[in-house]
Amino acid sequence: MEIPTTTAATTTATASGLSTAAQPRAAISSDFETFLRMLTTQMQNQDPLNPIESADFAVQLATFSGVEQQVKTNDLLQSLAQQMGIMGMSQLAGWVGMEARVAAAVQFDGSPLTLAPDFPTGTNEGTLVVRNEFGTEVQRTFLARTDGTIDWAGVGEDGDPLPAGLYSFELETKLNGESLPTRKVEVFAEIVEARMRDGDTVIVLSGGQEVAADQITALRAAQD
Repeated sequence: MEIPTTTAATTTATASGLSTAAQPRAAISSDFETFLRMLTTQMQNQDPLNPIESADFAVQLATFSGVEQQVKTNDLLQSLAQQMGIMGMSQLAGWVGMEARVAAAVQFDGSPLTLAPDFPTGTNEGTLVVRNEFGTEVQRTFLARTDGTIDWAGVGEDGDPLPAGLYSFELETKLNGESLPTRKVEVFAEIVEARMRDGDTVIVLSGGQEVAADQITALRAAQD
């Protein structure tokens, strides 16, 4: 009977995973047997006038046992990490289709973007600096302090919409006449995918840009 390709691939992957997991244990078992043979030979060939202390044998055995236990512990932690990653992905599935707030470049397609500027304590106004995907400044506008969010329409000085593409936002402020460090402005963007990469969860936004899951500071339902 011919085995379907998907099933065969899954079986091969599973067998490969089991083989990989079994390798450390097989190596430990083989090394332990070698250790015992060496220990026996050492006892048989020791100097009768200057025998090795039994405590030395105990120390050697305890040392090897400690290494064996550490390898088993590492295997267990790796298995738990893989299980946690799978559980995390199932939970993140609910994020797809929602909007995440991140301090990153996001896709602008003509619809207003929701910004969440974070004003430093003691400041009431600032300058919103907009840059395109190449890092070129395309807009600089006055911004009054707000404790909530604002909508950026993406309209240039001539009244025409800016070209579609990736845009990032910064906030420049001053306190007592002195410039403060520039702050990145967080913006909401739709989540289209969540994936695992090298054990870390990566969120893909609507423009194709990728951010780590821990960089997301807020979630909301997608806005019409």
